[in-house]
Order: sequence, then structure tokens, then C-alpha cells
Amino acid sequence: MALTSPLQDDSINQAPLEIVSKLLSENTNLTTQEHENIIVAIAPLLENNHPPPDLCEFFCKDFGKCPRLRLFTQEYILALNELNAGMEVVKKFIQSMHGPTGHCPHPRVLPNLVAVCLAAIYSCYEEFINSRDNSPSLKEIRNGCQQPCDRKPTLPLRLLHPSPDLVSQEATLSEARLKSVVVASSEIHVEVEHTSTAKPALTASAGNDSEPNLIDCLMVSPACSTMSIELGPQADRTLGCYVEILKLLSDYDDWRPSLASLLQPIPFPKEALAHEKFTKELKYVIQRFAEDPRQEVHSCLLSVRAGKDGWFQLYSPGGVACDDDGELFASMVHILMGSCYKTKKFLLSLAENKLGPCMLLALRGNQTMVEILCLMLEYNIIDNNDTQLQIISTLESTGVGKRMYEQLCDRQRELKELQRKGGPTRLTLPSKSTDADLARLLSSGSFGNLENLSLAFTNVTSACAEHLIKLPSLKQLNLWSTQFGDAGLRLLSEHLTMLQVLNLCETPVTDAGLLALSSMKSLCSLNMNSTKLSADTYEDLKAKLPNLKEVDVRYTEAW
Repeated sequence: MALTSPLQDDSINQAPLEIVSKLLSENTNLTTQEHENIIVAIAPLLENNHPPPDLCEFFCKDFGKCPRLRLFTQEYILALNELNAGMEVVKKFIQSMHGPTGHCPHPRVLPNLVAVCLAAIYSCYEEFINSRDNSPSLKEIRNGCQQPCDRKPTLPLRLLHPSPDLVSQEATLSEARLKSVVVASSEIHVEVEHTSTAKPALTASAGNDSEPNLIDCLMVSPACSTMSIELGPQADRTLGCYVEILKLLSDYDDWRPSLASLLQPIPFPKEALAHEKFTKELKYVIQRFAEDPRQEVHSCLLSVRAGKDGWFQLYSPGGVACDDDGELFASMVHILMGSCYKTKKFLLSLAENKLGPCMLLALRGNQTMVEILCLMLEYNIIDNNDTQLQIISTLESTGVGKRMYEQLCDRQRELKELQRKGGPTRLTLPSKSTDADLARLLSSGSFGNLENLSLAFTNVTSACAEHLIKLPSLKQLNLWSTQFGDAGLRLLSEHLTMLQVLNLCETPVTDAGLLALSSMKSLCSLNMNSTKLSADTYEDLKAKLPNLKEVDVRYTEAW
């Protein structure tokens, strides 16, 4: 009746949803199959109506513990996508799951939706993945095949037109001239071009009738192979649907931090990352992260740990996902530099891995890259004299670069004057002094002898760190009851490595900034009274600061 009634009243559609919601809440012993039957029955009503709380609770179950529920949701979304309205219906479903307010009240909805998307995207490349993995496929598990003896033999992706060179054991590497071959299956078509530098591992054993499978072909170095993946029609529609959902999820401000955190480890198969269409569509999501001013969002562009690539590396020039001239790369660098990443470590990484793209974009007038090159010169990141001269030439090639380089030269002259021996050894700023007052004072003469600086009870912030790092002889710094935070602490830790006494009492610093102090090996006195210091961070600092003798952690978690 609710589906066929011509009456335009929300209560008509809402009544059966309330009934089912009550049924689910009162009958906790229903089987998974019964749950699914109920949801299938009311699925048409969910297209345009926000589900009641109890029904939302059902969708908020941990999909890791309910794989069949995740599979049902995955196939239900695909069914919505097959309707005439297609993605519009899917979009309404996502909106109903989020709710009408600015913040989704159900914390498990987003992780469950992301889990559904990841599983669906994985399934698009499943046959490709199974060609190098003999584990049961999702489809086999779904059909109840558990034992190896129940499974059909894996059907490896075959070379449709193998080159004779591939099956000749006697062919030497210098003689091998492997032609372009096509690997195909019912769902995936991959073209691989080999050059004469292909690895001998590609050569099949003599007398062996088996042809090299796809993973053998992919063992060729990226420098000597190009790969394009083409999915079958059904897999292509599935991929398009679920990448579009990830894009929709990234548009919600309250979901974006958690989404960025969930995607930070790059939880996609490498076949997806080698697929140009996938990375091109996903670029929208990465762009949304790069535009978000919140550190908890854009910091997820970086890798989760050292030695592992993150989205920043993948979408940088030379990365497997980069399909532009560096526009997204420049956006990512801009947001990271504007946060607490204006550090030597970040600049060193750019100088070692991305100096060429930085110089090219600076040559084209990109202001962020011009600033990056100036900072590399200012912080002495580049040791090679020829490279320094090349950077200077690049800066002087554009109007914005020339102007910023002239400003850098002015700052360097002021720095030389500031660091000239002379001036007081101790200095205390009056209370209520600001960052501008400190900058004005330090520009008035020489402070090369300054060893003790007190900014206690002033209004200075992390911004003054850029001036503090220019004091070469500074050994004692008092920041008691200031607004100096984590960003400034990170900058101090990289430049003032000879600092011996630091007072951070009643400052807004947290574990994120305090952990950076572990590189200041000369610290012998550290006051963290009334800060957001945790016990774990305190133990970490004690282990990494061998000269630390005086510590104040009163009124903290570590007390």
C-alpha cells in the first residue's frame, strides 16, 4: 500500500519502516538470512526516506563481523545503480544514511560504507589478483567453497599471442626482443610492452607447455614496461559506482577526517593503482583532502610510515597516479607547507625526490613552488653549488620568483647582522608583547651573544619560531604561559639543537609537538607543567633525551 498509494504523505512511507524497525529491535535472535529478507522487502522505501533509529542501528553493525551483511549492502547499492536514475538514487541512499543534519549521528555508518566500497573495488580486479594468488575468490567463498579440493583449478590469465622469444630457453638476453603482447580474461584486458631489457625470469622453461602468467609479465621494471588495464563492462560499472560513492563521502565535512584516515594506508590492490581510469576518478577525493585546512585531514596525504608511499607520492610528478602537469602536487605541497610541515625534513624530502618538478612548476610561475625553492636556499637544504645557482636562475626567470628571491636576500642580510657577535646575553620581553614586537626587537641590532631569552606571559604564538631559530647562541628559552604551540615546537626542534633549558609551562602544546623534542639531545631541563603531556610521550622523551636531568610534569597525565 505504501508503494502504490497516490497520497503524498510522509507518514504513509514511514509507517512500514517504523514497524520493521520495531521488529528488528525486539527480535534479537533473527538469523542473518532473516535480517536480509526483511531489508530486501523494505528496500524500495529506503530509496527516498530516512530510516528510523533502530533500522540505522542495523546498518551500523560492524561489517567486519557481518560479511554477509556487507555483501548484501554492496549488491543492494549496485541494484540501485542499475535503476533508470542510477547514481541519483545511490546519492539519495548515501544522504539518508548520513542524515539531514551536518553531523552523522551514527559513528559506524562511514566505516561500513568504506568497507563496502573497498570490497566492491577489490572484486573488480579479483580475477586479475587471483591469477597470482591461489586463495579462494570472494565468489567461491560466497558459494560455499571452503576446501581446496572443492575449488576449480585457477584459470591463469593467458597470453593470447605469445612471442616465440618467450618460450625459447636458448634465447639470450641480448638477443631477446620481446614484442608487445596482450593478456586477457573475461573481465580484464592488460597490455604489456616489453623492451630488450626484460628480465630473464620472463623466459619459460624448455618443454614446458605453460605460458607465462600475468604476474610474470608485470615483473618487468616500470622503466621498461607500460601497462593499461581495461575492465569488462560489468566490472567497469561496479568500479564507477563505488568510486563515485567515495567521491560523495568526501563531500561531507564531518566524514572527511575519518575517510582520510581510513584511506591513508592506500587500501587498494596494486592493480587498481596501475589502472589509469581508477586513479583518475579517485583524484577528486585526494583533491578534497588537499583542499581541507584541517591538519587531521590533509596530513593523511602523507604515508603512514617511513619507507612506504602515500597519496602525496602517488599523485606527485613521476608517481604512478599523476596524470597532470603537477597541479594536484602543487595543491598538496601548498596545504602541507601552510600547516606544521614547514620543516627541514619535509623540504629535504622534496629536494631529494621532487626537486625537478618543483623547479619546473616554479619556472611556470607557481607561487607555492617559488616559496619552496626560497626556503630550500634559506634553510641550506641544497649543498651542491651548481644546484643552488640553477635554483637562483629559476627564481629570477619569473616576476614572482625574482621578487621573492630579493626578499630572501634582504632577510639573509638581516640575519647576518642579527647573528653578528655582540648585544646582550640575556633578554626579557615585557608581558603582553606580540610576535610583531619580538620581530621588531630582533631586527634592531646584533644578538649573536644572546643565550637566555624569556618570553613568559607574553602573547607570542608559534609564528615567532621563525625568528627564534635565527638565534645561534640561544641555550635557554622561557615560553611560560604563552600561546606557543605544536607547530612552533616542531620548528624549534629542527633548528635549535643546542638548546639546554626549555620552559613550556601552561602552553597549549600536545603530544604531537612534544614528541619532536626527542631530537634536541642537549636538553637538560624541561618544564611541561600543565600541558597536554601523556604518560607514553613522557616515557618516550625520557628514553631519547640522555642529558635530561630536571623535568616538571605536574598537572599532566604523566604526573
